Amino acid sequence: MIEALIRFSIKQRLLVLMIVVGLACAGIYNLQNLPIDAVPDITNVQVQVLTSAPSLAPLEVERQITFPIEISMGGLPSVTQVRSTSKFGLSAVTIVFDDNVDTYFARQLVMERLSRVRQQIPESLGTPQMGPISTGLGEIYQYELKPTDDAQKDPQYLRTVQDWIVRRQLMGVSGVAEVNSYGGQKKQYQVRVDPAKLVSFGLTLHDIVSAVTSNNQNVGGAYIEHEGEQYILRGIGLAQTTNQIANIVVKSGKEGVPVFVRDVADVVTGSEVRQGAVLSDGKGEIVAGIVMMLKGENSRTVVERTKAKVKQIQKTLPKGVELVSFYDRSTLVDKTIKTVESNLIEGAVLVVLVLLLVLGNWRGALLVASVIPLSMLFAAICMNVFKVSGNLMSLGALDFGLIVDGAVVVVENTIRRLAISQKKSSKVGNRATIMRACLEVGRPVVFAVCIIAIVYLPIFSLTGVEGKMF
Repeated sequence: MIEALIRFSIKQRLLVLMIVVGLACAGIYNLQNLPIDAVPDITNVQVQVLTSAPSLAPLEVERQITFPIEISMGGLPSVTQVRSTSKFGLSAVTIVFDDNVDTYFARQLVMERLSRVRQQIPESLGTPQMGPISTGLGEIYQYELKPTDDAQKDPQYLRTVQDWIVRRQLMGVSGVAEVNSYGGQKKQYQVRVDPAKLVSFGLTLHDIVSAVTSNNQNVGGAYIEHEGEQYILRGIGLAQTTNQIANIVVKSGKEGVPVFVRDVADVVTGSEVRQGAVLSDGKGEIVAGIVMMLKGENSRTVVERTKAKVKQIQKTLPKGVELVSFYDRSTLVDKTIKTVESNLIEGAVLVVLVLLLVLGNWRGALLVASVIPLSMLFAAICMNVFKVSGNLMSLGALDFGLIVDGAVVVVENTIRRLAISQKKSSKVGNRATIMRACLEVGRPVVFAVCIIAIVYLPIFSLTGVEGKMF
């Protein structure tokens, strides 16, 4: 079979050349679309279920939220681990699946179970939601919002700009899974109830909550017809100022006199209870944002899209506020690519020089050296097929000596045979001499290359973190 393949390749060399060129073009295309990152992503297939319950202590969070979710997820197929964390006001349940399970299929399974478990958790305690489709390497871009040198902006204002202007626009970038906000103060309309006044009017805290909730919404009233025209009816009740909240009627008092919210409480503009702060260079408080990349996306491409969007956002920011980036994954990726490129170029040059010295034939040296880029292009095709990203581990571990071993033996024997044929003035043509030289070493070279390849086969048996790393 090996001899037949050699004879076919020499006789149909034009066809073989066309196949090689076609594969090279396919390799170039796949190389351009190959996901590039600094290091391989070793995160397992997992789905997070997050539930915010601001009023509950850790023990109640565990009993009333975390435990029902854990029980419902235990019977899912291909689940290897279910772990959870219960904190004040937050339940986080992580469901880990086998590595061969598709992420979106895993989320579909979790969503089906969540639809059932939500009926067991009171709506007032919080609604379980799945976390973003991201991984531990998802943080690709970080920025800060801060006032300019001549502007005075309080942390609450900066956080409002972040949540309502910057974050919403960045969430529309293709490949972005989530944008997390840190620092500042989240603006609130607060109803500060006076217990003594509640008692005097015979009201409870539930009455205040119910009145504000039911009167703080817009409703539709369908339409009415008048003289051949339709008029759409709208009920505008959504409060937009503290005065509007203060003027909400809680109940009718004696003799039909209404009791307003302002009669039993002070309505003010405040902020949520803070859990921390973000400072910049010791110059004052700022607001920070972290852009999370969608799992499986090309980090370099997503960062470029994010940076392009940031340029547009800069034009929409209020006066006195600026957005400054302080972490950019593309910088690390570019340095990694530069390291890999320098290693590849230096290795290829050394191989060509050594071959030129050993073979003494520059055409033979270039022919052997052509195996290096062709092997890389063919590898790019396989990497895309098997969804392996290009990183420092997968590209930086190329061994040029092993790649050109077989080609060196074949080319060296061919040059030797051609030299002998010229000295003897043999009437045998060059094509026959080349075929004879290739046939002489064809089988030994194939077996030698196979032995080298067999050495790497155990790597394919690695699973988990080791398999993703190597």
